Amino acid sequence: MPRPVDVVILAAGKGTRMKSALPKVLQRLAGRPLLAHVLGMAQGLSARRTVVVTGHGAEAVEAALPALADGQPWQAVRQEPQRGTGHAVQQAMPLLADDGVTLVLSGDVPLTHPDTLAALLAAQRAGGPDALALLTVDLADPHGYGRVVRDESGAVRAIVEEKDASDAQRRITEVYSGILAAPTARLRAWLARLDDRNAQGEFYLTDVVRHAVADGVPVVAHRIDDALQVAGVNSPAQLAALERAHQHRVAQTLMAQGVRLADPARLDVRGELVCGQDVEIDVNCVFEGRVVLGDGVRVGANCVIAHATVDAGAVIEPFTHIDGAGAGVVVGTQARVGPFARLRPGAWLGPEVHIGNFVEVKNATLAAGAKANHLAYLGDATVGERVNYGAGSITANYDGARKHRTVIEADVHVGSNCVLVAPVTLGAGGTVGAGSTVTKDTPAGALTVVRAKAVTVPNWRRPTKSAD
Repeated sequence: MPRPVDVVILAAGKGTRMKSALPKVLQRLAGRPLLAHVLGMAQGLSARRTVVVTGHGAEAVEAALPALADGQPWQAVRQEPQRGTGHAVQQAMPLLADDGVTLVLSGDVPLTHPDTLAALLAAQRAGGPDALALLTVDLADPHGYGRVVRDESGAVRAIVEEKDASDAQRRITEVYSGILAAPTARLRAWLARLDDRNAQGEFYLTDVVRHAVADGVPVVAHRIDDALQVAGVNSPAQLAALERAHQHRVAQTLMAQGVRLADPARLDVRGELVCGQDVEIDVNCVFEGRVVLGDGVRVGANCVIAHATVDAGAVIEPFTHIDGAGAGVVVGTQARVGPFARLRPGAWLGPEVHIGNFVEVKNATLAAGAKANHLAYLGDATVGERVNYGAGSITANYDGARKHRTVIEADVHVGSNCVLVAPVTLGAGGTVGAGSTVTKDTPAGALTVVRAKAVTVPNWRRPTKSAD
């Protein structure tokens, strides 16, 4: 039976070339902090324990961890001062039990595939109970990485950091990724033997290879050729390059599934995008959180869609902003939204609903066939079937202290430039004349025409907002 896996994530690095007050591991890739990606790897491996080693910006990193960990157990330990990667792992060892295997990950290496890590752990098991396993990669330009030194038989003998490498060693193209797996008891002993007699005066984690070889322990390398999986971030330029490389892969995957992208280079998926058949996406679209696009959905240029479901046959016209964070957004079958529309959390559109230019919908449901074609606001509202909601009309749902709901029943026609002051219900089949301000419920089928005049109320004060 495989031994339990404990994960140590090195997140203490300063990242001086980022030139940012934000810690390096909290910089964002594909909409999420780098560290969130790495924590996701640990979760995907069902790690028994995850220890995050913090240092520079420790307070900010530790404050972010509860949200980034997404419910998985974690502990943080600080590396103060920062004296190298070996010193960082030493700080985590008191929290780890000797019966497990320790997997060391880097907090700024966000795109390692879970299958790759699973293969590394399998290689460690195959090498024997004491084996040390390294994730290595061949790079055309290995500058800056520790080189993997092998003997004549091909066995790994050492990892040599670039600053300590000879000219011959610098020509080696197989490099260490910064990721390793080792039996915790063995790793603990090797870490205790580290010293800082090197060009940087640091305790190198890579020196555990030398100690493993000296102890006669097998050192195995799981070698890959996908540099993106081990690419780290040390500058804004590297972060941008990694973002584009990642987005290119996402685009290729979507197109392989049949999604038609107008330009795969102008797409950003910052979460999970699930697409049905015959989906079309124009240029410069951004998808955040979990977004589901049903069969035959068309998304116009320059749209931002977050935390939403768009059902089959719906059309999202250009420059539309949909953000369902928290309550979600649903766009029904054959609905049409935009251009220049905004759907906020809690917007639920039924089949064949039309939301036009400069219309905002928030915490409102619109039943089948309802229309608000331009220049309108619908908030905290329930809108019935086939309602026609005029230009310039709004639901005044907030009285300064509380929010109230507006109910517009089926087949109501609301003229232009109307104000519906909630709480209010408009009865089915009624008509509200243009320019009306409605403050009372109206019966079914009624024609409502209300022209408000300016009234001065002495000593009036806005209601105090309630505690709830």
